[in-house]
Amino acid sequence: MTTSSNDTTFFGLTIPFLAHLGVVPEYAEGGKSRISLLIKPEFENSFQIAHGGVVMTLLDFAMGAAARSTTEQVLGAMTIDMNVSFLRPSVGKIVVEGTVLKPGKTLNYCEAVVLNEAGEITAKSSGTFILRR
Repeated sequence: MTTSSNDTTFFGLTIPFLAHLGVVPEYAEGGKSRISLLIKPEFENSFQIAHGGVVMTLLDFAMGAAARSTTEQVLGAMTIDMNVSFLRPSVGKIVVEGTVLKPGKTLNYCEAVVLNEAGEITAKSSGTFILRR
């Protein structure tokens, strides 16, 4: 499910919020996904770093995309639970990588990390996703 940066869908789904943010879908296949985003001033909090809500949105989508990539004909992945740790500020261009830790017929256990331009982890997350067929 590789997607070009000119595509308006996110691995087969239309997600207006992600399109509005300018999220770039890179790939989702084999239980792994990768997306990126340039942090613009309108995505920042009062400390001039990425707002936690933006970071959580990206982590959530990366994990869900990874979960969807483990099977065919899935309509979507819905978040059951999600935990996030913020390790350092997210600024500039960030990359988010999602991974399925344990796939299942309906429930998938996933994790994701946010990487800054230096390759440092700025945030990490784990979550449980149910696949909607």
